[in-house]
Amino acid sequence: MGLPVRITRIARVDLFGRRRRVAPRRPYAVLALLAAALALPVAAGCAHDGGAASGSSGRTAGDDDRSTQAAAPSSATRITPVTGTPRTVPAVRSFTARGGPGWRPSSAVRVVTDTDGPLADEARLLAGELKVTIAPGPARAGDVELALRPGQRGGPESYELTTRDGRVLITAPDEAGVFYGTRTLVQSVRSGGGVPEGVIADAPDRPQRGLHLDIARKHFTAEWIEARLREMADLKLNQLGLHFSDDQGFRIESASHPEIVSPEHLTKAEVRRIVALATSLHITVIPEIDSPGHLGAVLKAHPDLQLRDATGTPSRGAVDISLPGAAGIVDDLLREFTPLFPGPYWHLGSDEYRALMARDPQGSYPHLADLARQRYGSQGRVQDLATAWLNDRAAVVRSLGKKAKAWNDGFFRGGLVAPDQAIEVEYWTGRELGARDPQEYLNEGRTVVNLNDQYLYYVLGEPNEFRYPTGELIYKEWSPAVLRGTAPVAAGTADPRRVPGGRFAVWCDHPDAQTPDQVANGIRLPLAAVAQRLWDPRPPKLPWQDFTALYTAVRGG
Repeated sequence: MGLPVRITRIARVDLFGRRRRVAPRRPYAVLALLAAALALPVAAGCAHDGGAASGSSGRTAGDDDRSTQAAAPSSATRITPVTGTPRTVPAVRSFTARGGPGWRPSSAVRVVTDTDGPLADEARLLAGELKVTIAPGPARAGDVELALRPGQRGGPESYELTTRDGRVLITAPDEAGVFYGTRTLVQSVRSGGGVPEGVIADAPDRPQRGLHLDIARKHFTAEWIEARLREMADLKLNQLGLHFSDDQGFRIESASHPEIVSPEHLTKAEVRRIVALATSLHITVIPEIDSPGHLGAVLKAHPDLQLRDATGTPSRGAVDISLPGAAGIVDDLLREFTPLFPGPYWHLGSDEYRALMARDPQGSYPHLADLARQRYGSQGRVQDLATAWLNDRAAVVRSLGKKAKAWNDGFFRGGLVAPDQAIEVEYWTGRELGARDPQEYLNEGRTVVNLNDQYLYYVLGEPNEFRYPTGELIYKEWSPAVLRGTAPVAAGTADPRRVPGGRFAVWCDHPDAQTPDQVANGIRLPLAAVAQRLWDPRPPKLPWQDFTALYTAVRGG
């Protein structure tokens, strides 16, 4: 049996100057004698089903619910110390061991919290996972205490987890850090039965870590997406990109343009539910409406906006950016959907615009070339119109309080119109015509997020020479500095401020190639490997086979 868990919640208005009660430190020998005298049984671990309360009560066959006063001493019921280094995915970055028994959960554990405070969600989730009750304080020996400490070193997602005298204390400067501390606690229980005595000091290397999901080409249910969010949260991933508009479908209910919505889609109520769960798990949802290409679902209802070349042939999925109506409908959608996603980012796409994939854009699309010269002078080109389109959409989302992201092949060199410097470059490929080396963006002082298609693209059906990526290659070869192909960018140019992280991407080019369950199973180990490489900048210590075995253990099955 472990000792009671307490989670202390500090209201936001009381973050400074509020005193926390801390029980006097007891020597390890005294605690061991007390445990033996009280005959505290120990649970081996806890069950897990992706974030909900599940499994057994956390007791072994010999446990009972007698009060500690009535329990008789017995050598068979002494606490077995938890030893070694905490085993988690991603691995903790620093652990200082101390002599002592560590901490184990039991049916007597309590989660103590102010249910109206800032850590209520963390407390309820932890209590559910440990199959214990929530009760009022004060703190006492054996509690797990969660506390906010504004100004604690390490950044907003950092935390310290101290196990001492049978008690666990998790502190962080922000709620996200406390949450990650609870993930470490739960994973340590799954992998080792508890938490060893000592201090964990942990923080992510990169602030952006996540999954990018194409729900436009293939419909995924809200429940499926929510299950992925729970798996991501256990891995301390913090971003979910939702690409919900493309040639094959528009997958969220729309009031401004209901004519473009696909029969299979998410309702706004379902999206709000997804976003609410993500928020509770400290995951930001990044929406994406790709333009001016990949708008086939919109064009199906508005064929008058279709881009056509000099011969009158329609350009698949591309709107004619010379037409005011094209910008109007995209901006309508941006304004409609922005309130649905409270996070700081909006993805504008901007990739694979057909006019700029032609070898001679000016010759192939002369009406765009004429307009470019009218607007920008004799040296104006089609790429200047496309860059102005990107900047205009970025201005729209900025006016709505969002920071814009766009794919790297929407940024062009040498034009009269330069892409807005504030737009984050999401680097995915060097395959496209005119694609620029990632080093160019870094040399320009741009922020570049890593979605390297060599390692991080899971494309259903494996078209265009794509192959399903493996977690092993990501784990052994990839790092945030490997933005294109297999080679890293220049040393010193991919620090976390310049390359703030990356996302693993699922693209559904051939939507029937895999079922949703097959996708979920196929991306688990790659996601775990990405989580490890984005959390800790050092090469992983565990061999791949040991890492996969550990991940199976910390997933609870």
